[in-house]
Amino acid sequence: MGEKHRILILDDDLDVREWLQGVFEEAGFAVSVVADGKAMQEKLRSAPHSLAVLDLKLKGEDGLAIARELRRSSAIPIIMISGQGDETDRVLGLELAADDFINKPFSARELLARVRAQLRRTTELSIPRPASTSGGGPRFSFDDWVLDLSARTLTRGGGEHCPLTQGEFALLAAMVQYPCRIWSRDQLLEQTRGFDADVYDRTIDVLILRLRRKIEPNPQQPSYIRTERGMGYVFAAPVTRL
Repeated sequence: MGEKHRILILDDDLDVREWLQGVFEEAGFAVSVVADGKAMQEKLRSAPHSLAVLDLKLKGEDGLAIARELRRSSAIPIIMISGQGDETDRVLGLELAADDFINKPFSARELLARVRAQLRRTTELSIPRPASTSGGGPRFSFDDWVLDLSARTLTRGGGEHCPLTQGEFALLAAMVQYPCRIWSRDQLLEQTRGFDADVYDRTIDVLILRLRRKIEPNPQQPSYIRTERGMGYVFAAPVTRL
């Protein structure tokens, strides 16, 4: 995996940058290292990157704002790192831009595991599987989206394909088949277990956030996947079986 991907590192601490660069290069990744947001944009324009590791707390810059701007212009996975243990930072990061969040101090082994998990999620289902030749399986529509359980694809409008990871597809398929049902995190965890080896209780929230970014008209005010406070999540849009 490492030989196929270039990782971008943004951190204003020289020692941290050098350590991160060494970790990724030893694992076989190509690496771009920068100390500020302007240099990050220049690196992104100069070469394709598979994932970005961004420090939340930067001198003179807002790491979260940089991540949000990157998310507006790119779909690459973003892992945010921070020396702060504040849960508010983590929640804001995950809701607004990041795909994962890791607090300092962390080991090289944990960081590489997180990075590889994100790379798997963005590549495993980036190419839709061919449709079944045995007559096809169930298909469901909501608004202009069509979810095909046999082909394992999500398309919209004139056939535009929306790439989903295996965990995202399993979660969406379960919810679409039972609209208006309130799902607890544990129940959704069972639906995704076996498709995403890195899933744990709070990862369900991250999967929901990523799905909302991909399918909701307004991810900040979701109309499909709604939160039922203290209970879990519900798929609230009308669904038609095709």
